[in-house]
Amino acid sequence: MIRRVPSRQKNSPVAREIDNRVIARLTVLLVSGLVIASGFLYAGRQHFAALRYGYETENLRRVHEELADQQRRFLLEREAALNPARLERAARQLGLQPVQPTQLDPMGRNASRVTEQTDRAQVRDSKTRSRTAKADKGSKPI
Repeated sequence: MIRRVPSRQKNSPVAREIDNRVIARLTVLLVSGLVIASGFLYAGRQHFAALRYGYETENLRRVHEELADQQRRFLLEREAALNPARLERAARQLGLQPVQPTQLDPMGRNASRVTEQTDRAQVRDSKTRSRTAKADKGSKPI
């Protein structure tokens, strides 16, 4: 076996020269590595965003189908509720009676009389309110 003896020369005082080309090559390698790594990170982010949007789209489709079914159900219920036979039966239970031919006014003559009467009644009510308000103000306790 060969014995190794430490060298007797002192190498510490020897100074190396700095090679600028090596630093430039290492900088280029570092920058290109960072660009490639950031490209992979960006692609991964896009991939997972696409997956998330796919799941959200599926959920929204399911909700849309449920709402469409609910809308169909409500339309059927509305149609059943607006059935003329059912409405007539409910009106009879409330005590309503069918319209008599004498109650119909195709020319609208009674409608104008009714509106005139309601207008007069409103004017009378407002006058009596103003009179009572004046009378209340005039009778202040001392």
